[in-house]
Parts: sequence; C-alpha cells; structure tokens
Amino acid sequence: MPLAIALILLVVGTLVFHFLSPWTFTPLASNWSQIDDTIDITFVVCGIVFVAVNLFMAYAVVKYRAKEGSKAAYDPENKKLETILTIVTAVGVAAMLTPGLFVWGEFVDVPDDAMEIEAIGQQWHWTYRLPGKDGQFGNVDSLRMTNDNPFGMDPDDPLGQDDVLVYNPEVHLPVNVPVKVNLRSKDVLHDFAVAQFRVKMDLVPGMETYLWFEPTVTGSYEVLCEELCGIAHHTMRGAVVVDEQADFDAWLASNPTYAETQVASSGNAALGAAQYAVCAACHGQQGEGLQALNAPKIAGQSPWYLKRQIQNYKAGMRGVHENDIFGKQMAPMAATLVNDAAIDNVIAHIATFPDNPSPATVDGDVANGQRLYNTCAYCHGKDGAGIQAINAPRMAGMTDWYLVNQLKNFRAGVRGQHPQDFYGKQMGFMGRTIHSDELINDLVAYINTL
Repeated sequence: MPLAIALILLVVGTLVFHFLSPWTFTPLASNWSQIDDTIDITFVVCGIVFVAVNLFMAYAVVKYRAKEGSKAAYDPENKKLETILTIVTAVGVAAMLTPGLFVWGEFVDVPDDAMEIEAIGQQWHWTYRLPGKDGQFGNVDSLRMTNDNPFGMDPDDPLGQDDVLVYNPEVHLPVNVPVKVNLRSKDVLHDFAVAQFRVKMDLVPGMETYLWFEPTVTGSYEVLCEELCGIAHHTMRGAVVVDEQADFDAWLASNPTYAETQVASSGNAALGAAQYAVCAACHGQQGEGLQALNAPKIAGQSPWYLKRQIQNYKAGMRGVHENDIFGKQMAPMAATLVNDAAIDNVIAHIATFPDNPSPATVDGDVANGQRLYNTCAYCHGKDGAGIQAINAPRMAGMTDWYLVNQLKNFRAGVRGQHPQDFYGKQMGFMGRTIHSDELINDLVAYINTL
C-alpha cells in the first residue's frame, strides 16, 4: 500500500508541477509556432502514458498484492493484450513523430526570398559574415585563416571584396524578413541556438550546415552554443538583434567590408607620440605603468587587445559601473582619442616601448596557482602570452596587482556586465570560479613565474 500511495503522489505532484510551474517557454519571436505545437503534442502523449502507466502500477500493487492462500498466475502469452499494447504504442509514436516530419519538411525548404548570413563558431565566440551589395558570398577556406584573416577569405575572389565582416558576437537582422543562416565551424562541434526563434543546428567542422527562420519581434536575443565544445562552452554567448529595416541598414553600413579591412592603416608611431602625452601622465613615458596612479603596464601588451579596451571605454562598455572607480578615470582619457586612426597611432607608439617585465608585488602559493592556471591556459596559453584567436590577452610579464584587481572586478560583476561586452562576460564566468582572494593571489603569483 505505501508503494501505491507513493506512485499516486508522484503522478499528482508531477501534474501540479507541470501546470503551476513558473518555468515555461521563452516568448516566441519567429515564424516557428509549429515547433511549439509539436512539443505540446509530445508533452500530451508522454503525459498520458506517464499517468496511465503509474496509475496502473498503483492499481496492480493494490489489486494483486500478496494474500494468504492466493497464488500468482503466470501468463506468458496473451495475444489480445499484446495486440492492444502494440496498436496503442504505434498510435502514440505516430502522434509524436508525424508533426515533426511536417515541420522538418518546411525547415529544410528555405524561402527563395530569404536573405543569407553566415555564422562562424570557434572556441569560444561567434562571428558573422554578410554578403555585400552583389548579394553573393566570396570563397573561404579554413587553410587561409590567420589572426589577420580570421574568416579565411580568398583575397583573389572578387565576389568576397564587398562581404561584410562582423568580428563581434552580436549580429543584427531586419524584422519580418526570412533569414537563412549558413553555419561554419573553425574547430570543433558547436551548435547555434536562439531559444526565442525555436531553431538550432550543429556546426560541423569540414562542412556547412544551415537553418532558417523569420524574426517577427524586434529586440535582442541571446545566442547559445548548445553542443559541448570545451572547457569554456558555457561562456560561448552572443546576440541576435532584430531591428526595423532602417536601423538594420544603418548597422550594416557601420561594419567594414573585406576590402576595407585590407586597406586599414596600421598606425603612425610618430603621430602617436604626441597623442600619447595624455597617457604618459599615468602609464609612464615608456608604458611601464604606475601603481600609485592605478595605471597598469601597457608596454608589450597585445595591440589588438589595447585597441579593443580603448574602444570599450569610448563606447561605454567599460568604466561605467559605480564601483569601478579607476575605470571611470580611464573613460574620459580614452575619449581624447577621437577616432580609430588616433587609437591606431597611439598603439603603434606604445609598440616601440621596451618590454620589461613588471616587478612582482603579489605573494601566494605558486604550486596551487599552477593548478588553477591549468584552466586559464586554454585561452591565455601555457606561457601566458595570450591567444588572439580566442580573444585572450597576454598576462605574463604584465602588472600583477592589476591582474588581481581585475579578477576581483570580474568576480564581483564590476567588470564584464555590460550587455555588449561579450568577451568581458566570458571572463566574468571564468572569474567566478576563483572563489577567494587567496586563490587569486596564488594564481597571479604563478603567472609571475611565466
């Protein structure tokens, strides 16, 4: 009897939880309401079977419980029962599978008027490519991928010259326009998924897959990788922003074409020397940093990383949190560099500075720090030199007290919380795995040895 009561309570509790639970689908924002219908049908069929089987078990436990003088009947062949169960099971399976087949038939049939984009997955970030005015993609090849050509573009293909390259986890799309998303992976299996669009598809190395949908509601929607792709899989986030057509056109025009990236200036160190005067007051004449002014060493830091952080300060993605006192100081300084050319010039000048390691000021358990750094090494490299392809800057030889402060900021949410600072968010996720100040000191003490 207790077992029968437990089975009945299990059924009742499950039904109550299902109908009263606050957790449900995200609001639908695409044309794929059929997928919701298919899932609902699956819930109903599985729910009926779940309730029927468990209640029958409870009935059988009570009806056929052990009694003195009774004997169990052994009936290995019951054709009538087998026939009924086979028919009921077949009907249930067909009810679940048939709607999915109809949905899949539409899912693989992309509308002729769909616009096309390309989403590229890589440990652990998203980038995008859109065709230019000719409406055609240029050739790409994984063998051509380098830090300077992350999309693997063919420089000799004229169709690719006007391709729009979005080296950012955020992509924009126009509302009420069907979109085909071509999917390409640089390294391992990934999966492109947006919950509100009800679509997802694997990215398989060596081949191109696709999905399509029509966004119907403007807004920003999170892109997730739903295929385990490595240690930082959970940090592989991006966004699809659905705009009105005019806003989408403005965003598209703000991104460079492949041809424009090929003629971008590398910066003029001589011009940058004059512009660096503002920076020198805190960071030192040779970029060596000055702890008294909370300015870290910048000499020897990766140029691409310096540029990104200056742009983040200018765009309001850094230095805006109420507790980021020193970041707030840096924001107006970054604003003195009025455009990308000025930023490039200053960074070119910084590249001429001698790269002398910063003196160690942080003490900790180096052996324990080495254990902790095994996770960091996946992105920042075993030698701490950074890996541009993974958007991870150099740490070895840089200012150790600054590393400590920033790890604390990431852990506390002072840094990396801006909705468009996707790489900061990644580091925030990883920073929260270091649970104490003592562990941070251990980690940085080991980085000092690299």
